[in-house]
Amino acid sequence: MERVLVVDDEPGVRTALRRGLTAEGMEVVALGDGPSALRAAMTGGFDAVVLDIILPGLSGYRVLEQLRAAGIDTPVLLISAKDGEIDQADGLDLGADGYLVKPFSFVVLVAQLRAVLRRRDAALGRIRQRVKLGPLVIDPAARAVSWEGKPVELSPREFALLHALAVRPDTAVAKDDLLRLVWGDEQAASRNVVEVYVGYLRRKLEAVGAGHVLRTVRGHGYLVGSA
Repeated sequence: MERVLVVDDEPGVRTALRRGLTAEGMEVVALGDGPSALRAAMTGGFDAVVLDIILPGLSGYRVLEQLRAAGIDTPVLLISAKDGEIDQADGLDLGADGYLVKPFSFVVLVAQLRAVLRRRDAALGRIRQRVKLGPLVIDPAARAVSWEGKPVELSPREFALLHALAVRPDTAVAKDDLLRLVWGDEQAASRNVVEVYVGYLRRKLEAVGAGHVLRTVRGHGYLVGSA
């Protein structure tokens, strides 16, 4: 049973989504403000978040931004009355996995929600092959990374990104290919999201002295070099 966090400041919308998604076989927690949503989502205890943008206390954009900054990789489907291209681009650039404009069809929401869950499952399902590049060891079975025996703590998406690069050592992988390999679909996020997560990953590798293994190849993408 998928566990879904629904966040909307309109009680009627929360009630309708909770009832509808429960009927679809999902376990639903419904909240009405930004700070409560952030605290709940920060636990990492949900399979997906349906997140309104206009919320009291903290906007959906800021909730999403803080989740991604903290390494919380839970799929987020934004919902909003804002239908401009810039609004949608902003949400996707911050790390959203989808964007629905109000009023929306419940059938479409469920379809998008199941799609982001499938993409997540497909991306994680690809992470199987153990990789060892000198002192760098990536163990998918334990979802563990180490450098010279020192553990490197990564979020699920950071882990997927490192694994996708490491199984192609010394080979530049383009952003579009990384979107497909790690996010499950070239259209699931923007290229800027890849840059953001490469930055997260690079900082964590640098913290254990392994920053040099992840390199940017201008005009071609990123590579993990043989350590």
